Amino acid sequence: MNSPLQAVILGQSGRHAPAPVAALGEVLRRRFGAHALAVLFYGSCRRSNDDTGGIADLYLLVDDYHAAYGRCLPAIANRVLAPNVYYLEIPFAGRSVRAKYAVVSLRQFERGTARWFHPYLWGRFAQPCGLLYAADEAISRRVVQALGRAAATFARRILPRLPAEFDAEIFWTRGLLLTYAAELRPERPGRIRAHYADSAHEFRALTHAIAVEHDWDLTPAGRYRNPSTGRQRWFSAWGWAARRAQGKLLSLLRLLKASFTFDGGVAYIAWKIERHSGVKVEITPLMRRFPRLGAIAAFWQTWRLGGFR
Repeated sequence: MNSPLQAVILGQSGRHAPAPVAALGEVLRRRFGAHALAVLFYGSCRRSNDDTGGIADLYLLVDDYHAAYGRCLPAIANRVLAPNVYYLEIPFAGRSVRAKYAVVSLRQFERGTARWFHPYLWGRFAQPCGLLYAADEAISRRVVQALGRAAATFARRILPRLPAEFDAEIFWTRGLLLTYAAELRPERPGRIRAHYADSAHEFRALTHAIAVEHDWDLTPAGRYRNPSTGRQRWFSAWGWAARRAQGKLLSLLRLLKASFTFDGGVAYIAWKIERHSGVKVEITPLMRRFPRLGAIAAFWQTWRLGGFR
């Protein structure tokens, strides 16, 4: 029997995805064959339920890196610093549809949503997402359980940073500010509030389910009482400072790795840097000709202009 949280996640993950996004997921399923265990859909296109003018964010869960790739180098890179990120573009109904997809093994996904110190996986997948494909019912259950653990990990890690009383909006907006700040993407509060507003009913349902599972007390005003102790708040403050420092380094390494895997890697890195740091990187013809060196030059420009501070 599903827990209240898993029941909510099961309903949200089964929400109908736009046909172009479903087609992208099917291409990934065919490309990786029997090694594709599940395809998840998350991010801004999932929140708006529309991929027009955007790039869909997909996660492909595989059984084994070496078997999925058929080559050692990407398998090692994926195992050491998950995930590997790739670009996918297909024709659909007279237009091009695009996705950025990340590859991670199901086992590593399960660990990352439950036990990783950094919020890279549990921060993303605590939020509402869609399950486009699962190889069978057993895989579907494992994915839903992992999503439930992501939400529980998110709650445990951000509770000590919340006020004595909070509602669903405070829970998610402040929590997401913390997780985004631990990457190369310090989103502004207004943008985080917009994220929440796009899927407020789903976020409220998730919050209620987490509260039921963890026995949070309700105030007469309908807010949740924060059970965090002073000791937990002290350790949490240090923990989030460490995550921010760790996250900057991991983000740089992942972006550098993406220059090897992402078509138009330097352009992608420049777009990503400008979107999340506000620094506009000038891409020269030499950077396009030598994308690996170009990626390093892009990082240097960003550092010099204060984008990583």
